[in-house]
Amino acid sequence: MTTPSAAVGTAQDAERQPAVVEVREVTRTFGPVTALDGVSLSVEPGQLVGLLGPNGAGKTTLLSLLSGLRRPDSGTVRIFGGDPRDPAARASLGTTPQETGLPDVLRVGEVVELVARHYPDPMPTGELLERFALGDMLRRQTGSLSGGQKRRLAVALALVGRPRLVLLDEPTTGLDVEARHELWSALRTFHSEGATVVVTSHYLEEIEALAERVVVVGQGRILADDSLSRILATVARRKVLVSLDEAAATELSVALPAVSAPAREGDRFSFLAADADALVRQLVRSGLPFSDLEVRGASLEEAFITLTQESR
Repeated sequence: MTTPSAAVGTAQDAERQPAVVEVREVTRTFGPVTALDGVSLSVEPGQLVGLLGPNGAGKTTLLSLLSGLRRPDSGTVRIFGGDPRDPAARASLGTTPQETGLPDVLRVGEVVELVARHYPDPMPTGELLERFALGDMLRRQTGSLSGGQKRRLAVALALVGRPRLVLLDEPTTGLDVEARHELWSALRTFHSEGATVVVTSHYLEEIEALAERVVVVGQGRILADDSLSRILATVARRKVLVSLDEAAATELSVALPAVSAPAREGDRFSFLAADADALVRQLVRSGLPFSDLEVRGASLEEAFITLTQESR
């Protein structure tokens, strides 16, 4: 029987678990381009974190530092408390980059078994392939697989060694809707078994399906780091387009909180607003002459731009 004091001790030990990922004030440049600009991030054991941001935001660069493929220009990167360039620190790491090469002439089962031999306690081949809806592909050569099947196999290979940390860079690239949902289900199951998962995407739907915590990355910086529900509320902007003169557009944006500065789009000005109804009511009350009013959902890219502006 566990005594109360032992239970308290166990809870305290859990609280003292070191972070799986520690990134502190990391900068990484490629020539004149700053891919990461003073980024700090900590991921605790068992979290499923979504890195959300447009292409070129710095997500892939961050994962390349965590997997030891690159080193930062400044700052520190640690996984399991060690330098990710040290093979010992990567012993419990599984990763799938955006582009994965598979040997065309080997069969699917052979590729899985080849990778599995690098781990002390790999997942059984049959179980792994069934999780990713590849059970009937065991004897197929990888060269004969479709692009989506190859992508699912690449993600499966990242999990064959039962890693404690998994880094997935745009894991559903090239997959159809059904295949994406199958992969999401497999990842959720793996995470429920105790793994820490960091996944990148520029699809809000994907991060919404997978993540508990969302880190929004843009222009090499972390723009937001919060729960999924709060991030969804932040990026749930509406776009209002209207024809009016420039002075009136500026007056309108100043009059309301949570409204972006006006941007010229053809013959109209556009605004991103957390409350589009309030913006339209203010427009009508102001008596400003306007025409050609349109309200629609803002794209994720537009929401990212707003977050970038607000973080300055």
